Amino acid sequence: MSAQEAGPKDARGRQDVRDVFEYALLRVVPRVERGEQFNAGVVVYCRAKSYVAARTHLDERKLLALDPEADVAGVRAALHAVEGVCGAAGQAAGDSPGQRFRWLIAPRSTVVQPGPVHTGLTADPEAETVRLLELLVR
Repeated sequence: MSAQEAGPKDARGRQDVRDVFEYALLRVVPRVERGEQFNAGVVVYCRAKSYVAARTHLDERKLLALDPEADVAGVRAALHAVEGVCGAAGQAAGDSPGQRFRWLIAPRSTVVQPGPVHTGLTADPEAETVRLLELLVR
């Protein structure tokens, strides 16, 4: 199977080429021992476009409902750090987009955790990132 697939034709009758992408949701788990969680972001990777990005949205009311003593600023900082790694900030600057994505989706036992990886097809990974954030997080 090819990494690219032809999708529907665009307005000019050209074939819309879609590339395989992967994504994982970022989940906030305020108290790991309780297992309660909610979605707070998405990380998207498209190898064909050398694209990796994260978009986040922290619902502070949900966080405080699950843990009234939660460190809101700390959780927000952790989410922003994921966005920074995608942008090749700090030590990640020398890593490829694929290496950054794989590092971000590695399981960890912290307040911000990645969910399972899912795949799809897209012609526009940036638009897909925004769409997934709106659909699955906001």
